[in-house]
Amino acid sequence: MDTDVIALSIPGVFAPLASVSDALAWTVVAAFVVASALTWAGRRTAARSLASATWVLFGVFWLSVFPTFWFEMKSAIEGSLSLVAVPACVYTGYLLYDGRESLLTLSHAVGVMGLIYLPAETVPLFRRFLVETVAAQTYAVITALGYSPEFIPVDKDVAVQGYLSMFVFEDATGHTYTTHIVTACTGIGSMSIFGGLIAAVRAPLRRKAKALGIAVAIIWVLNIARNVFIAVAFGRQWFQQEIFITIATEYAGYQDPKLASYFIADRVVSQSLSVVALVAITWLVVRELPELLDVIEEALFVVTGTEYDLADALGQPVRADGGPDE
Repeated sequence: MDTDVIALSIPGVFAPLASVSDALAWTVVAAFVVASALTWAGRRTAARSLASATWVLFGVFWLSVFPTFWFEMKSAIEGSLSLVAVPACVYTGYLLYDGRESLLTLSHAVGVMGLIYLPAETVPLFRRFLVETVAAQTYAVITALGYSPEFIPVDKDVAVQGYLSMFVFEDATGHTYTTHIVTACTGIGSMSIFGGLIAAVRAPLRRKAKALGIAVAIIWVLNIARNVFIAVAFGRQWFQQEIFITIATEYAGYQDPKLASYFIADRVVSQSLSVVALVAITWLVVRELPELLDVIEEALFVVTGTEYDLADALGQPVRADGGPDE
């Protein structure tokens, strides 16, 4: 969810780095896809070398999006995670190059994630359909709850200009509070994560399809709820208490105190709950597709340096076909 009343700029020293993020993203995805093709062709040494180098480039990508998250969007959570991802990606590349070939599965997953997400972010026709569909459903829920904002095309955000995705609330004094849906508000990022992970593991297609259906359905519903919450909380100024105004203006850098409700609803409450939701969805998906535990174990090893047996820790027995016992 974005609002047209905040236009926080990226400092000049970071601007050149931020400007190449899209090109880096496409390059990383293309390289991971080629590495996957090399793996399936039996050229694992070449695949490992290419994927290792691509992980380092992936770290550069996360560094390139850090300025947008931190300075432009004022998102401490996303900004911090993007910085943490830089050394994590470089270390993953090192481990893979050093012979930990099990990380190739995680590499395949990232490639598929990119193939799902990037078209939604960069192809105008796809982006417009997705944004306007989510916006229409968000507006339907808002009105069902008894609120009546104006629903109009976006007039300022270049990326979604002209899209029917803006909600305009007006208070008793005539002041308006506007928010609008952008690609990040559609849930496609979270869906691509699970899509990539599920596609990368070896398991019966039936269970993979069921696991994907569970993840997408839950993400879609929760994302609509998140959009409704942010739009109404900002439009009705739910968080205009002194403590929240102080946090938004003195610590988060917002100049307009009326943005406190937006900051708390979106950057604090919604983004924090999103992390919790992703963990919960992962647990549900793993119950249907325990093969994902192998990929999660690899990710945990990168972060902690410790080997884990999550199937044993979670008491997750495995059927002969690779699925959980029933």
